[in-house]
Amino acid sequence: MIELKNFSFAYKQTSVFKNINLQFSKGAIYGLLGENGVGKTTMLKAISGLLRPGEGQCTVDDRVSSERQPEFLESIFFLPDDVPLPDSATPSFFFRDLAVFYPNQSEEIFLNLCNELKIDPARKFKEMSFGQQKKALLASALALRTDYLLLDEPTNGLDIPSKADFRRILSERVGEEQTIIISTHQVKDVENLIDPIIIISNNSVLLDASVEKITDKLYFEYGGQQRPDALYSEMMPGGYLNVVVNNGMGESQLNIEGLFNAVLRNSAMIKNLFE
Repeated sequence: MIELKNFSFAYKQTSVFKNINLQFSKGAIYGLLGENGVGKTTMLKAISGLLRPGEGQCTVDDRVSSERQPEFLESIFFLPDDVPLPDSATPSFFFRDLAVFYPNQSEEIFLNLCNELKIDPARKFKEMSFGQQKKALLASALALRTDYLLLDEPTNGLDIPSKADFRRILSERVGEEQTIIISTHQVKDVENLIDPIIIISNNSVLLDASVEKITDKLYFEYGGQQRPDALYSEMMPGGYLNVVVNNGMGESQLNIEGLFNAVLRNSAMIKNLFE
């Protein structure tokens, strides 16, 4: 389990997080959502031990992340949005260079993923498009088979078919003993994949809840008219999407963009509703 306890972090005089508490349990794909610049990457770097909290603590299976012990490093992999790649390197070379540090890695899985994603593992990165490079890096990250996988904006640069492949591959491969955290501001790209959902903004956690709890507390209404009591309303073909408090209206289909906008626009009320 990953735990952030009384976690605070600041860049010089700019506070990013202040006294937050979060837990990430095994066997789930978490969505870490927020607008650009709110600290999603900072949180992933702290979890992976690349940043030390100003106050509080971040632990992974009771190991302090910032101490970066060998057992900790074997259990976690952080794939940032921007990875410097040597021009002469190939995906196969990149994977094998990493694999020596991860005892559960599988080159067979790596090659199978490259095939699924239509990537030539022997082709040099410099000959690939940005999207192809991104898919090769995702194949490497998944094939390391770490207990914890942190993905920062993994769908950046992917075309629509590749985004669908990404969702399918992750949903097929997450196991009961693995935790995946996807950090993104492109919330539509991870719809129907992430559960639980965490939304952060303004130094704090605005929402930390399962999809089941979200649809128990909020109702997503499609069609009809714009509602005056809507937390968020958006015109759609055939009417409106209205996000309202669920006062006994039953189940509804989560709309992740609607949720995201409703939470950002009604942060205090949402916090009270979900506490």
